[in-house]
Amino acid sequence: MRLNVFTDYCLRTLIYVGVQDGGIVTRSEIASAYDISDNHLMKVVNFLSRNGFIETARGKGGGMRLARAANDISVGALVRLSEADSPIVECFDREHSTCSIVAVCRLKGILNEAMQALYLVLDRYSLADLISNPVELNAVFRIPVPERRR
Repeated sequence: MRLNVFTDYCLRTLIYVGVQDGGIVTRSEIASAYDISDNHLMKVVNFLSRNGFIETARGKGGGMRLARAANDISVGALVRLSEADSPIVECFDREHSTCSIVAVCRLKGILNEAMQALYLVLDRYSLADLISNPVELNAVFRIPVPERRR
């Protein structure tokens, strides 16, 4: 299975925001850190905000931060949401399928089982697991490690 670019950007955005330990982060910071388009990130940030993963604030001093604790952000839940419109194979999308063997094909069941296994693994992890190495991540992002709040 291959995750779509949108899901990849969602995960990377949450990693960047999450490792900032509650600090406000801007889209341009994320775009620069990953060398990706700010236009793509607009859609990602909108999606993450609408689905309760991040909070956003406009204007001077605005930006984004996590909407809930990193432990409460499931990797599996995020991937399910962001991949919802991308069926693994055409026959999973009944409205647009042109497959002539869909009625008798066993591959669909096998692929569905594989997808469920993937999600079972992803469900075991949270954003906290992805950002458990903040020193290393911030070094890659070239950001000084913030002091931990007490």
